[in-house]
Amino acid sequence: MSPRRVILLLALFAIAVLLGAPFVGMTAISPLDIMRSAADSPEAVVFWRIRVPRVIAAFLAGSGLAISGMAFQALFRNPLATPFTLGVSGGAAFGAALYVRLGLSFALLGVSGSAISAFAGAFCVILLVYALTRACGGFATPTLLLAGVALSFFLSSMILALQYSASLHDSFRLVRWLMGGLGMVGYDAALHLFPVVTAGAVILFMLRNELNLLTIGEDIAMSRGLDVPRVKRLIFFAVSLMVGGIVAVCGPIGFVGMMAPHICRLLIGADHRHLYAATLLFGGAFLTLCDVVARTAFAPAEIPVGVITALLGGPFFLYLLLRRGAGRLS
Repeated sequence: MSPRRVILLLALFAIAVLLGAPFVGMTAISPLDIMRSAADSPEAVVFWRIRVPRVIAAFLAGSGLAISGMAFQALFRNPLATPFTLGVSGGAAFGAALYVRLGLSFALLGVSGSAISAFAGAFCVILLVYALTRACGGFATPTLLLAGVALSFFLSSMILALQYSASLHDSFRLVRWLMGGLGMVGYDAALHLFPVVTAGAVILFMLRNELNLLTIGEDIAMSRGLDVPRVKRLIFFAVSLMVGGIVAVCGPIGFVGMMAPHICRLLIGADHRHLYAATLLFGGAFLTLCDVVARTAFAPAEIPVGVITALLGGPFFLYLLLRRGAGRLS
């Protein structure tokens, strides 16, 4: 099947998911219920004020995480790279943990204090990783990776310390946030996600050919006239800021950025000119479906969507190990 046909099928699949997901939930709502009900009826309120913005946010977050993982896998030439590899999620989690531990409560321009604190933490980590990499000379990929991983481990220990010293209620709030979820997402959150994801997606769209060259190798890319340090910086900042915005709103939802690019490569190949669109569509639809499962599988209870993605991501990780072999993944 040609790449264009695969992308068309994925687009139709994504549209079907976007149109159908709002009708599925703890209580099923049919299109007739929406057309017949008044604007302030329970069905209309649940559909338009809760489910629709949640579906929009899930699709935006899934698309952003998926193409971020695709970009980092090309940058590091490592199929196990994820959007969280460089510690951005750790920075966001530390910011949110500090907000909870200090008992803060504020909002700015309709953005919750926890989201602001999380994005501030993510932004600080982005600057620290960049500064450490530059201090070690240039913008070498191994140095970038080591700086991100080192900061990620350090922040994980700080989060554990804050969680241990917090009250039972605050500790539960923090654990719940760290699981990643869309339960409290509304139109405001979706509107905040839109410019962040759109800006990052546009930049990565313009770098599709460069991603192909980076996949081959930096030396070959430079021999073909590519300004490798500049492209790497663009990818680093575009992905990191996009992921920071997503995590600030939804929490760290894992495995989407690792699984979606792999599945799309199996469907469409490794050419980023086609892989980009396929990954964006599949990632958005995938997280939207996972969120539907999260709010219906254990009804009337609801579990964080990060639990569902982790349940799927663990077996997929093992599949990669069995398929490629541990030696080929190094």
